Amino acid sequence: MNATWYPSPYGADDQIGMLNEITPAKMVQAARLVQQGQSYDLSHILDEAVPAFPGRSFTQSLRTTAHQINQRREDAGALGGWGNNNMNWIIDLVHSTSQVGTHLDGLNHIQIGRRFYNGHTLDDLVENYGTNKLGLETVPQIITRGLLIDVAAWRGVDRLEPGYVITVADVEGVLTKHDLTVSRGDALLFHTGWGNLWMQDNATYLSGEPGPGMELALWLVEQGVAVSGCDTWSYGPVPPEEPSQPFVVPQTLNVKHGLFIVENLFTTELARDGMVEFMFVLTHAKLRGATGAWVAPVAVI
Repeated sequence: MNATWYPSPYGADDQIGMLNEITPAKMVQAARLVQQGQSYDLSHILDEAVPAFPGRSFTQSLRTTAHQINQRREDAGALGGWGNNNMNWIIDLVHSTSQVGTHLDGLNHIQIGRRFYNGHTLDDLVENYGTNKLGLETVPQIITRGLLIDVAAWRGVDRLEPGYVITVADVEGVLTKHDLTVSRGDALLFHTGWGNLWMQDNATYLSGEPGPGMELALWLVEQGVAVSGCDTWSYGPVPPEEPSQPFVVPQTLNVKHGLFIVENLFTTELARDGMVEFMFVLTHAKLRGATGAWVAPVAVI
């Protein structure tokens, strides 16, 4: 591949890509969409049983050590806690990859060869803890206008087939039906029905997926979409349009254009209620150098 995709149009030092399109005016526009005071949680419950791409995992264990220690303190209370108020606590220990469950991918997650977004190289960015640029600590919290494209309903099915390529025509058809258009800085989310397999048939869920094709990916960039996501474990059709180009859609969006991707979205209720336009809120932990973060995005109407 040639190097014409870097430096970024947002500047050679830019680390947030198309999130630059979310301006203060855009956030005000999003806030004005809230009329009913109702929210939709767009995340799944995360535990050890969730479907995960090979090499990724989530484990959680409970620590009750404080109970044993506190009951032996000289100032332990009659009920075995600390002090005469018998203070006790428990904690949990989590060991996981960040790309599991409903999550946001950082721009340091995917590469073309050894190059990241804005042309950064693996050799320059890698540290013991993560990367010294493009980590999740650099990513702003996201508040913007959201649009749900219910492609399953548009095609008249409960669930699209694996490998189905979502097209520009699909998106424009849904938007025209609702008399809406995409504007710069939007979050464009896709409901394919594939997410209904989550924790119902994990093997099938992970066996493939429908998703936006390359034509649509480049259209999203042209429209200035800041973030996109789908009710699938990755983003883009699996099997891919071109068998020799695995995961080329998120690769192109992340690396060449800095368009952020959210995976494993829970869009069932939003689609069920026919919600198309809303305020989209996505916040995340500011993990230094991290390549992704578990998130619980919300659609507010």
